[in-house]
Amino acid sequence: MIGGGSGAFIGAVHRIAARIDDKYELVCGAFSSDAEKSKASGVVLGLDASRVYASYQELIEKEKQLPESERVQVISIVTPNHVHFAPTKLALENGFHVVLDKPMTFSLAEAKELQKVVESSGKLFCLTHTYTGYPMVKEARQFVASGKLGKVRKVYVEYPQGWLSEFTEATGNKQASWRTDPKQSGIAGAMGDIGTHVFNLLEYVSGLQVTKICADINIVVDGRKLDDDGAVLLKLSGNASGVLTATQIAAGEENNVKIRVYGEKGGLEWQQSDANTLQIKWLDKPAEIWRTGAGYLSSYAQHNTRTPPGHPEGYLEAFANLYRNFAECVEADLEGKQPKPESLDYPGIEEGVRGMAFIENVIASGKSEQKWLDFTV
Repeated sequence: MIGGGSGAFIGAVHRIAARIDDKYELVCGAFSSDAEKSKASGVVLGLDASRVYASYQELIEKEKQLPESERVQVISIVTPNHVHFAPTKLALENGFHVVLDKPMTFSLAEAKELQKVVESSGKLFCLTHTYTGYPMVKEARQFVASGKLGKVRKVYVEYPQGWLSEFTEATGNKQASWRTDPKQSGIAGAMGDIGTHVFNLLEYVSGLQVTKICADINIVVDGRKLDDDGAVLLKLSGNASGVLTATQIAAGEENNVKIRVYGEKGGLEWQQSDANTLQIKWLDKPAEIWRTGAGYLSSYAQHNTRTPPGHPEGYLEAFANLYRNFAECVEADLEGKQPKPESLDYPGIEEGVRGMAFIENVIASGKSEQKWLDFTV
């Protein structure tokens, strides 16, 4: 692991997710840009001191020198956005598979360059868009793809948070400090942090791609440097349309990610606060409630379900599904076999490039006086 030392929220989440299915063992790390902090984190995590490194450069160089049977196989990178590109590029170029936290890079230009690196390296790459890991999100994708709703006409996605309703970055809050800092986060705040999640969710479930956008981007809290609120009208492939909202100043809200997809014959709805449920709404008959763990679900939902019906499967399990599917693909690669389709269902480099394109397009649209802008990659 690169990044994710003591006090880092997302590093702990990645470690839990990786271990849920016993597919991974944490064997080495460069957990901080501060060598002493990295060493201290390694002690807490019980690692061999010889494999706790002072920098990601040292980690990659020294691990590469170890015998193949001993060296790390997958490197998980959980640093702030401005430290995504360089370690990912170096890891891939030196023969390591990579799991990377989102958004993929600091800029679209970096994302395009990284895409070339992934393609030339022959190594596997996973981007942790967590919400695509939920069983009922995967069921929603399969349901739409089956054509049962008919042609998709309208998609709504939303991600409301309230944790930045005040000028939290001035209080010493580490998460708020880097996420609202243009030097670490990039050109976007809320739209980069959580807007990319629902953008990815929209394209994943609907099977469509955004082609045009019209964005209203706001900085609500005085003194903040990056957007903390926004709403986007979308034109989608197939002549469909959509609405995306992402805000971090909705006081009292937590993380209730939500998607609704409407076709000619009906619609579906999923929200994280009731993640085991997928609602199916028909034009001419009663609505249906589909539940995680049921035998009538697709192979994709069943593949990503661990517990019997009625047992909640949440954020950590969804995160773990990405890690497990990626591990199954790494195992298949080592054995020279083709992974099963369900294992290949995790976000990769293409989703990462489109996520960075979303950030740059949405900020450009928010600044423009033109009503609609083409979505360019």
